[in-house]
Amino acid sequence: MAKLSREDILKLARLARLDLSDDEITEYSSELSEILQYVELLQSVDVDGLEPTNQVTGLTNVTRADEVRDYGYAPGDLLKNLPDQEDGQIKVKRMVG
Repeated sequence: MAKLSREDILKLARLARLDLSDDEITEYSSELSEILQYVELLQSVDVDGLEPTNQVTGLTNVTRADEVRDYGYAPGDLLKNLPDQEDGQIKVKRMVG
């Protein structure tokens, strides 16, 4: 299935709603066939016993434990400086039109 025919390219173009010229059909036939040949080559590689690679740099994620910090302010003290609030929440003008 590595070689795509003209009809295959025309079907793909129709599905993608593309209007291709004859030169483009020839060009895409060649390019897509090469891509499919490469995919077939990749599928033939023996990967038995190999673990999936999800990190290649060796870096690890460093996280810290969550801890509550008291900055000495009560929520009510902070909210009293706002132009508008409602039920302990900051009230703003509508942002989405």
